[in-house]
Amino acid sequence: MNNTPRLTTRLPAWALLGLLVIGGVLLVREAQTFLMPIVFAVALTFALVSPVQHLNRLGVPEPCAAGVVLVTLLLVLGLLSSMLVEPANNWIRKAPTTVQQVVEQLDRVRAAIPVIAPPRKARSDVSGPDPVKDKIASEGVTLTGRVLSQILSVGYLTLATFILLYFLLASERWLLDRTVEALPDKRARARLLGGLRRAQRDIALYLGTMALINIGLGTATALAMMSLGLPNPILWGTVAAVLNFIPYFGPFLITVMLLMAGVIGFPDRGLMVVAPAAAFLALHGLESNFISPIVVGRRLALSPLSVFLSVLFWGWLWGMAGAMLAVPILLMVRIACRRHPRGKLLCVYLEGRPSTGTRPWRP
Repeated sequence: MNNTPRLTTRLPAWALLGLLVIGGVLLVREAQTFLMPIVFAVALTFALVSPVQHLNRLGVPEPCAAGVVLVTLLLVLGLLSSMLVEPANNWIRKAPTTVQQVVEQLDRVRAAIPVIAPPRKARSDVSGPDPVKDKIASEGVTLTGRVLSQILSVGYLTLATFILLYFLLASERWLLDRTVEALPDKRARARLLGGLRRAQRDIALYLGTMALINIGLGTATALAMMSLGLPNPILWGTVAAVLNFIPYFGPFLITVMLLMAGVIGFPDRGLMVVAPAAAFLALHGLESNFISPIVVGRRLALSPLSVFLSVLFWGWLWGMAGAMLAVPILLMVRIACRRHPRGKLLCVYLEGRPSTGTRPWRP
């Protein structure tokens, strides 16, 4: 008889939970090609299901109503894209030259400031190659190639999103009924149904409100760029409207892009170089501090820290698309925490009504 004691090791519960979270995050990151169209389609379904239901109440079958709503959306997007194709192609073709011009302008600015000006010996040697400029120019060519290589991937994701969106809109009621019937507990059914309806209302309100606000901001940006004489004002207005869906990082990217556009568009006009970026910052300040709080109110108020961390996390996972989805996903998480007893503590950190007087973030 063998009396050798057996050694058993069990990981604590917190370690198992940590490993599960890490594995889930890595899985979500690796499966972005599969998951990203699903998340986009679900978010758009919440926003567009109301028009489909309205058409269905008027006697239009759900598949036809979903087709009408989707075709209308595609026509609007197609019309907008047709207006932006030529100016966008011009910027892509001029990307290497544009980067070189920006470097030259920055060299002029650096030479005019004594503190950061390069040594005279280095500036007098104009015959030799400049490794920094050569590196930046080559990076501009590489960037152009990367942008072109991503077109096919973006086309695939867009096509998959719209196909899935149609199926979700056409069968939203059937999917909801089957999901509710699968739960045996009546309280669980009521909790799930209430949570889905609340998510539908909040996400539809967020996307609809943000779309209207960003359209207004994009229009004002385009008019400001037109008044300043910056080329392609419609392109810059559209970029401002789209990137403003990303809290914090979106306005920063727009400002940087407009600053580069000002360097190229006004090479020898002094302070006019910063005029496009300054005009957008003024418009964004008006929108974020006055218009959005009045239009949205307190219903969708979220903690600024939770919004920033959500944008940072989903931007790291899925890039720009993930950053755009960060706030809708955060709204879904908050709704789930409100309806689950164990999520009350997390919900406290997500709510936008801090007692310290800090202004909550509003989309």
